[in-house]
Amino acid sequence: MTVGRVLHRYGSLPAYLALALVAGLVPLIVHNPYYLSIWILVAIYGIMAIALSLLMGYTGQVSLGHAAFYGLGAYASAIGTTRYHINPWLCMLLGVAITALVAYLVGRPTLRLHGHYLAMATLGIGIIVQIFFREGGTFTGGFSGLAGIPQLRIAGLAFDTDRKYCYLVWPIVLLALILSANLVNSRVGRALRAIHDSEVAARSCGIDVSNLKLSIFVVSAMFASLSGSLYAHNLTFISPDPFGFSFSIMLVVMVILGGSRSLWGALSGAAILTALGQALMKLGEAIPALSGLDAVFFGVILIAAVTFMPDGLAGWFSGHLRAKPVAAEAA
Repeated sequence: MTVGRVLHRYGSLPAYLALALVAGLVPLIVHNPYYLSIWILVAIYGIMAIALSLLMGYTGQVSLGHAAFYGLGAYASAIGTTRYHINPWLCMLLGVAITALVAYLVGRPTLRLHGHYLAMATLGIGIIVQIFFREGGTFTGGFSGLAGIPQLRIAGLAFDTDRKYCYLVWPIVLLALILSANLVNSRVGRALRAIHDSEVAARSCGIDVSNLKLSIFVVSAMFASLSGSLYAHNLTFISPDPFGFSFSIMLVVMVILGGSRSLWGALSGAAILTALGQALMKLGEAIPALSGLDAVFFGVILIAAVTFMPDGLAGWFSGHLRAKPVAAEAA
């Protein structure tokens, strides 16, 4: 395979190298544990945003329940390791498998819906799963959650500090980007874009719309489950609160702000919203009257992005880059 084909199939190789360089340098340059923890959250939320971008941007399906799949991965790791003392890596795989099964069972009926009906159906799924986390008694820990989740290890190396954990999660982000880019630049990706533009036209071309939508829904849920497991093993404690409706909305805002039809845009949206969310949390601690208003700020950002940048930051930047050569030729 030639270099040109590699670049076309997997995206911009220099961009991947630049991301790998930044991801590797940040833990060496930044020594504050708080900022390193934010960098880890950017990676975890970035995987989620990439997953949702596949579903929203390339298939045209809006999900308001991805926090449920995120939570299923986290609770699978937490319950498996604390209750049954199963190897953490095996728990992550079990979580992905369980989440895939749940997504398949849920997706078969709900993906027949369209537009806001689909969004409401996935929202209902998210609410049901969070209620299960809260009312699961000793099995899920209820409102108190589960503590004592073990940290991940590879060949005796424990990822027990934020710096070490950065070197675990960011390679996974790169792998998720490469796999997703491979998918969207393949025949499957072209079929997904056809479904996004018109399901009727896609069916007339012989595309199995229902099965393809369901497959991407399951793949997206599996990515979300992996993110949840990484979150649980990093924090070593989980409770139902992070897996609710507000987080699903935050994910949607990340994807729309960055650009729903751009994997890199989704990752950049995750970085911006994660940093902004932490800043709002600090602001709420300093000014109690502003605490709990995160959803309001995210709603304002969503309205502004849809109004002024319908294609997100990625679309805005690409539009300006295309405009510069045209302006230069006119001059």
